[in-house]
Amino acid sequence: MSALDVAIIGYGLAGSVFHAPLIAADPRLRVATVITGSAERAEQARREHPGVRVLETPDALFADPAGTALTVVASPNRTHAPLAARALDAGIPVVVDKPFTVTAAEAAALVTRAEEHSLLLTVFQNRRWDGDFRTVRRLVEEGVLGRVHRFESRFERWRPTPKGGWREVGGPADAAGILYDLGPHLVDQAIVLNGPVTEVYCELDRLRPGISTDDDAFVALRHASGARSHLWASALAPRLGPRFRVLGDHAGYQVDGLDPQEAALRAGRRPDDGRPWGTVDSAHWGTVGAEPDAEPVPTLPGDYPAFYAGVAAALLDGAPAPVDPRDAVTGLRVLEAARTSAGSGTVQRL
Repeated sequence: MSALDVAIIGYGLAGSVFHAPLIAADPRLRVATVITGSAERAEQARREHPGVRVLETPDALFADPAGTALTVVASPNRTHAPLAARALDAGIPVVVDKPFTVTAAEAAALVTRAEEHSLLLTVFQNRRWDGDFRTVRRLVEEGVLGRVHRFESRFERWRPTPKGGWREVGGPADAAGILYDLGPHLVDQAIVLNGPVTEVYCELDRLRPGISTDDDAFVALRHASGARSHLWASALAPRLGPRFRVLGDHAGYQVDGLDPQEAALRAGRRPDDGRPWGTVDSAHWGTVGAEPDAEPVPTLPGDYPAFYAGVAAALLDGAPAPVDPRDAVTGLRVLEAARTSAGSGTVQRL
């Protein structure tokens, strides 16, 4: 069987570094079309994916969608909902980068639209396949930690000089700011691990000069299970906290550093290059146990390729979407409650 033709809308960081290499690495998918208005990025796409068709605007794709089996929306956040809707109306299944849309209402409308068209719609929540998060899930599922009562998760960076892009100078209509940039990952992982959220509290700050939106965020979630999730995202963290600290009534788990897959993709590696993918050296494994004893535990390999393998299975084998888009709707409702909480200083109940 021929590989399915995939069109990628947007060839910036998301399209070129995260989506295209993972699509190209899957034997059942092919990067067939790239939509970008940048001549430089067009040449990059042709260099990285020989034979690719490059179009300047999405209009050209939707005017003649024949042969396109999947559209990936990797354009700026504010365009996610309208472009995904146009793809669905053109009869094309859709993958949308995070955040799914700017508002939960837009997201819910897209889910309804996909159902009406009987088309696949899913969201690129790739951090579900981080090796450290896969390890946390395994420890919880196997009962190693006992009943989890606190989940701490961080995406912290030291970037004292702003880059000046729309994520730093945009407004709410752009879903700009660190809450909507890294928050979708943090909230999604918390819900996957601990289940539905009942209460949300958030603190947002704008710490660096020259930006117009949040660059430091803390979100506290109360789950229906009784567990609490404490989530941090910051661009101004000169000392980084642990990536995860998970506390249960039997043991705890802590791990530092970041999953290596993003760095590998940024460096130009592809998962199908014949070398081990997503593995973590034993020196960077986390530890599990209770004071005063803690033992290293191997970090499971990260597996971003699993997302597009799941997409191919959904399109060709009738498997479920690798990420239910309703999960992303739920995540956006939590983020909206977080922004309201930060503005009012109150706990929001869902």
